[in-house]
Amino acid sequence: MKKVVLAFLLFTGTVLTSHAQKFFTKTGRIDFNATAPSSPEKIEAVNRTVTCVMDAASGNIQFAVLIKGFTFERALMQEHFNENYLESDKFPKAEFKGLIANNASVNYTKDGTYPVTVKGKLTIHGETKDAEASGKLQVQGGKITATAGFTVLLSDYKVAIPGVVADKVNKNATIDVACTLEPLKG
Repeated sequence: MKKVVLAFLLFTGTVLTSHAQKFFTKTGRIDFNATAPSSPEKIEAVNRTVTCVMDAASGNIQFAVLIKGFTFERALMQEHFNENYLESDKFPKAEFKGLIANNASVNYTKDGTYPVTVKGKLTIHGETKDAEASGKLQVQGGKITATAGFTVLLSDYKVAIPGVVADKVNKNATIDVACTLEPLKG
């Protein structure tokens, strides 16, 4: 009987430990910036409805965002972003699927800040490309704050910039991701 109880406790502990290895949020943030260096006009947007899932055991990480969730300071800029550039009716979301390349160097049981590199596939405007970014994982009180910064060449994702605004829009956009993840509850 003791062996059965011990086996059950070990099994339950393993299941609980592996379940606690997954973290999740629906309230992550992405900052988008495509301001040309010489432009006085800022081409910036923010999206505060980023969904992100991370498996601490494997280092797999995925985030997704609805394009229409990006808000700009000026409504006309937001309209152009959705209708002309990213065609959000045709391509409603962007996503990243990848892994933390140096996941073994992160101690998820100890509070601290850990530099990481994420590698994977980034899909924007219906185009999927290899992507790599440096970032940080901050472990604090059982929660994880994940940050990373991507730089993308807009033409790689078939985002065309009309000549009329070419001097205002940078050919490279920065995409900064910040997600505070909590243990996934079953």
